[in-house]
Amino acid sequence: MENTREENAVPRVAVVVSLLKGKTVLLGRRRSSLGDSTFSLPGGHLEFGESFEECGAREVKEETGLDIDKEKIELLRVTNNMFVEEVKAYHYVGIFMRALLTDGEHREPQNVEPNMCDGWDWYEWDRLPQPLFWPLQNAVEAGFNPFHASP
Repeated sequence: MENTREENAVPRVAVVVSLLKGKTVLLGRRRSSLGDSTFSLPGGHLEFGESFEECGAREVKEETGLDIDKEKIELLRVTNNMFVEEVKAYHYVGIFMRALLTDGEHREPQNVEPNMCDGWDWYEWDRLPQPLFWPLQNAVEAGFNPFHASP
């Protein structure tokens, strides 16, 4: 890691949202230098002064066009993710949140950022597409399941 670490590098905070609809979760295929072509939850960087809930609602809106009530987003898990095998090393604290679309909400996600994502779709948790983005894969392997997790 010594060769790839920048002297003044600091960890970043990423908030991701397990957006649930019935027995499915929303995932998109990444188009990014980090985790390209892997499936990930909607999410992004925490901005200065934002709560995790505000960040989650903002990122879901920016990426999918879906409005999520920040009061209905809950914290599920925090992870410490280091990508030292990349050309440039990354260190992220991952904040995993959960939000539910109720039965009456039949809204479908839009691919608002096609330069960052190939599109969004709903997947059953026991039939997740592969490959998963590394932080999500590690969380799943550690037993993370947004359908059974309690805050």
